[in-house]
Amino acid sequence: MTTTIEPMDENRRQLLVATSVVGGAGAVALAAPFVASFAPSERAKAAGAPVEADLSKVAPGEMMVVEWRGKPIWILHRTPAMLESLKKVREKLADPDSEKSIQPAYAKNEHRSIKPEFLIVEGICTHLGCSPSAKFQVGEASGLGADWVGGYLCPCHGSMFDLAGRVFKSMPAPTNLPVPPHKYLSDTRVLIGEDKA
Repeated sequence: MTTTIEPMDENRRQLLVATSVVGGAGAVALAAPFVASFAPSERAKAAGAPVEADLSKVAPGEMMVVEWRGKPIWILHRTPAMLESLKKVREKLADPDSEKSIQPAYAKNEHRSIKPEFLIVEGICTHLGCSPSAKFQVGEASGLGADWVGGYLCPCHGSMFDLAGRVFKSMPAPTNLPVPPHKYLSDTRVLIGEDKA
């Protein structure tokens, strides 16, 4: 006995192909949201993602603020006079060598930075998380006394920091302002939040 296989009807073949295509598309449509749920949201990515800043926009003596991980990051372009003031206040500081403060190894120096002219710190007081104010005027014009050489003042409880973010003695803030991880991409571009090559 021989069995013969009859050719498939053309209409039936088209119906089978169309059903397969629609079924495959449906499976992909159902799987897409599930697969996408494994990826971090844009908000989550932005919360921890490194932030790039253009230093060419900051004139000497001025400061810009960028946000990284929900925190204000201060970028101060220090003048030669501002850098010189760091030596004048050393004896008045609680932690002049930043022994107890959070900072990368490349910021363990007097100016607490990679490039002396640029200070990059978190603009949050280490006492209770307030945001200090810039007090760059010197002397009596600052409202902080004749011997004030410039820095930051936390208006909430009076903590004072120098132009390297180092806290003065006998202040409520226990440590210097943290230096976030960062690296220079060029002479005018810095990446905050990442310092690996």
